[in-house]
Amino acid sequence: MVQVLSKSGKPLMQCENVVARLLLKQGKARVKHTLPFTIKLNYETTEYVQWLLLAVDTGSTFIGTAVGNEKNEIIYMAKTEIRNDVTNNMKARSKYRRNRRNRKTRYRKARWLNRKNSIKNDRFSPTMISKINAHMREITLVCSILPISEVKIETGNFDPHALKNPEVLKDKSLYQHGLNYGFANSRAFVLDRDGYKCQNKGCKNKNKTLHAHHIIYKRDGGSDEPSNLITLCVCCHDAVHDNSIKLNIKGKKKGQLKHATQMNSIRIQLLKLLPEAKQTFGFITKEHRQLIGLPKEHYFDAVAIISGVNPVTFKVKDVLIKKCVAKGDYQLTKGSRGETKLLVGKFEGFRKFDKVKYKGVECFVKGKMSTGYMILMDINGKNIEFKPMAKYTTTKRISARKSILVISKKMEEVA
Repeated sequence: MVQVLSKSGKPLMQCENVVARLLLKQGKARVKHTLPFTIKLNYETTEYVQWLLLAVDTGSTFIGTAVGNEKNEIIYMAKTEIRNDVTNNMKARSKYRRNRRNRKTRYRKARWLNRKNSIKNDRFSPTMISKINAHMREITLVCSILPISEVKIETGNFDPHALKNPEVLKDKSLYQHGLNYGFANSRAFVLDRDGYKCQNKGCKNKNKTLHAHHIIYKRDGGSDEPSNLITLCVCCHDAVHDNSIKLNIKGKKKGQLKHATQMNSIRIQLLKLLPEAKQTFGFITKEHRQLIGLPKEHYFDAVAIISGVNPVTFKVKDVLIKKCVAKGDYQLTKGSRGETKLLVGKFEGFRKFDKVKYKGVECFVKGKMSTGYMILMDINGKNIEFKPMAKYTTTKRISARKSILVISKKMEEVA
């Protein structure tokens, strides 16, 4: 199926591939986008459209989108991977910047107290802004190529703090104490569980002071749950931290609620930006997807939002796989103190993340060599080993670098 735009740019209903081919051949249309393949008509026509629903399975790492009509016929599916490297990149940039300023401008007056952006109201972190924009970019793209009548977003409002401490639902005063408030209770339970005895088998100390030791240290993500605590006397406890004694016991890491917390904020912002959008919940989507017999995939969750418990018909057999990347390469020199400039622009007509075709395989430029060769990768960043290696002269450039890498895959290859 091919997406169609009117002469004025308004999205119309899809057409068959053979119809699009004839329109292009007769000069009645021109190519607007290659993926998803979209044509724009060169003549005036009626702008009648049918009812279409855009379903969005929101996520902190992946977004699933699907479009269907009243007959539960699916005409569009996509899966988008969101960036999760913004925080690490900003930390690295801050480290290099601080190093450089300490070396070159050590007498410059400090100005960090003058940053009003960090204390303004309704401020979001760069990571959150990136993720919200990724959701809106996908919704805007679909609405620009298909006549969407309604948008439905999967939301799930829950309190991550209450997941770890269900008692806060009864006693609201516990909110101010945080996740570690119950450690004293856990410590008392562990001492009683271990019979108020040091659990180090070779312990001969007479010191009766007992501690609850974290098997996986808290600095390494260890939890305060009893499964990660063991009773040790104060001498053995100090010896373990001095690496004089090693305990061959497995502990338990703390559960991560970072993505759940982010999603609560993202969903709220999406509903503010799309006030007419309807919402559904994750547990409903899961039940419907299982009832209609679809495997676990983000775009199948979006399909379940459209169909409910009714059977679906897939008019499209391909899934668009997308990955968000940075707009450009901001490291200009090699190394933290290096003066050797890196090649971040075009070289022989190619740039990093350009979409190319080599030996019939569509892939992306990962690295360029001055010897005339290129390193190519798939959309997940994994190197593709070609023999012989791709050359500038034997590789065809399909499209320029964008902030979203896109390929098309068969549904069976993705699921």
